[in-house]
Amino acid sequence: MTATGTAVLDTPGGNQSEAGTVGHWKLVWRRFRRHKLAMVSGGVLLVIYLVAVFAEFIAPYGASTRFGDHQYAPPQIIRPIDTTDGFDLGMFADGYQVEVNEESQRRTMSTDPSQTRELGFFVQGEEYELFGLIPMDRHLIGPKDPEQPVFVLGTDRLGRDMLSRIVHGTRISMSIGLVGVAASMVLGIIIGGASGYFGGAVDTAAQRVIEFIMSIPTLPLWMTLAAALPQDWGPLMKYFAITVILSMIGWTELARVVRGRFLALREEDFVEAARLDNCGTFRIMHKYMLPSFTSHIIAALTLAIPAMILAETALSFLGLGLQPPAVSWGVLLNEAQNVRSLVAAPWLLIPGIPVVIAVLALNFVGDGLRDAADPYN
Repeated sequence: MTATGTAVLDTPGGNQSEAGTVGHWKLVWRRFRRHKLAMVSGGVLLVIYLVAVFAEFIAPYGASTRFGDHQYAPPQIIRPIDTTDGFDLGMFADGYQVEVNEESQRRTMSTDPSQTRELGFFVQGEEYELFGLIPMDRHLIGPKDPEQPVFVLGTDRLGRDMLSRIVHGTRISMSIGLVGVAASMVLGIIIGGASGYFGGAVDTAAQRVIEFIMSIPTLPLWMTLAAALPQDWGPLMKYFAITVILSMIGWTELARVVRGRFLALREEDFVEAARLDNCGTFRIMHKYMLPSFTSHIIAALTLAIPAMILAETALSFLGLGLQPPAVSWGVLLNEAQNVRSLVAAPWLLIPGIPVVIAVLALNFVGDGLRDAADPYN
């Protein structure tokens, strides 16, 4: 390893070759690729974020589109062969039939194998604006006959397609983690960096504040701050408010990591040389100290995103976070908090599955980045 943070590889003959010089980030990438589980998780995260970006195109219907005659419709199984009228290949689903309980007069829906509803790719459906700019009416997958809707994951109490709502909810649930962690990164680097670089009274004051925040039980604090939001705020305002609330609490761990690194680096020769060269404090911190452990910060931030996602899900599930008409995974789980959901419509709990998948994938990627960034691995 050279003084500039690059590695020099030996040639087969035993001599060092400049052509074999490998930069720090290339070494990190090489080590990360060896972490197979992290690579697979990275692919899963890429798919999830693509779903979030192209939600309107991927979802068969809008997040608030209602089918009044399909309330609590059960999920339909997609099959590649249809034998109801000959032998056809493609994507097919059973239709629905309505059953009425004679005693309670309760109306329930069940799948009917005698009916067939055909699906296709790039079908014409509801109009929408991709990225809020491009008017389109094509959807990645959906029923070929708009009069015969298909609900792969069933519908809720208002007849809204669960698959479409989960796809639309991906955007808020996954972005709130990125936005919240970005805000936490700014606070953590500024406060932790100042604490570690200046030391003394600044360090003492910063550490007492961090210890005070960390000593408060997290969930009650989230609930208190979220409950204090004005009820007349719209979904967008509440989204930013919840993000700020999560960021106000999530910066403490990163601040301690940054402080420890700054304490170790401030006495190094290259930092002292920068001081003797009359470099300002901000330049020394930004130009020389932060880049030396940027990879560690990235790994720490990756591991912090799952906590943000779970926090938003928990607040929305308790009814203190985002509220309808906003759609997130937590909001969808909040609508499953009744006995009928567990007994008659268990598919309303399906939004918990993408939460588990996203959190596990982020944790595995974070573990892979942490191992790859460790120079002693």
